Amino acid sequence: MNVEQARTNMIEQQLRPWGVLNQTILDILNNVPRERFVPPQWEKLAFAEVSIPIGHEQVMMTPGIEARMLQALAIKPQDLCLEIGTGTGFITACMAQLGREVDSIELYEDLSREAKRRLNYLSVRNVNLSVGDILQDWQKFQTPQYDVIAVTASMPRPLPELEQQLVIGGRMFAVIGARYPMQAWLITREAQDEFERQLLWETDLPPLVGFSKEATFEF
Repeated sequence: MNVEQARTNMIEQQLRPWGVLNQTILDILNNVPRERFVPPQWEKLAFAEVSIPIGHEQVMMTPGIEARMLQALAIKPQDLCLEIGTGTGFITACMAQLGREVDSIELYEDLSREAKRRLNYLSVRNVNLSVGDILQDWQKFQTPQYDVIAVTASMPRPLPELEQQLVIGGRMFAVIGARYPMQAWLITREAQDEFERQLLWETDLPPLVGFSKEATFEF
């Protein structure tokens, strides 16, 4: 596989036609080597618009979802970010280049360990990886502190506790739904008790582990 040609094709033939036009985001996706974050047996599909299995019935989001999520979150250099679901560490690396610091929590220790190895290899230092269950560990998040929250798995309903961790002006990406088609949302905290919710697109993602199956929620 011609890696650089495949990367260029991903950007020019997949991402731009889907409205990913922010040059900063395109530069990040050009510079962070996605192929190093893909399990070896799937390396030839590193730039294809497919959800790549990473174990534990979880997947690496498609390049299109990753790019549109990063564009919607509009991460600024001073932003403190939280990622729910480290996965392979690819989005962690992208957010680390865009923001000031990234806290990333992963349920599965082996995924977190492999993500740390990849991030260290690329000398990504402004990340803090932890292993835990976000649905059980709310005591770690006592006060609103995050400018950006990215949830990389779907949720059958909104999670108000998570939204409360946004500072005023903070943005959260979440995919809500229990079955296809699920809805990708950008949630912005406008004031202490005021949230703006913008529907972005329809998609499909495996669920955040720990949620019981519930009916699809509608805002």
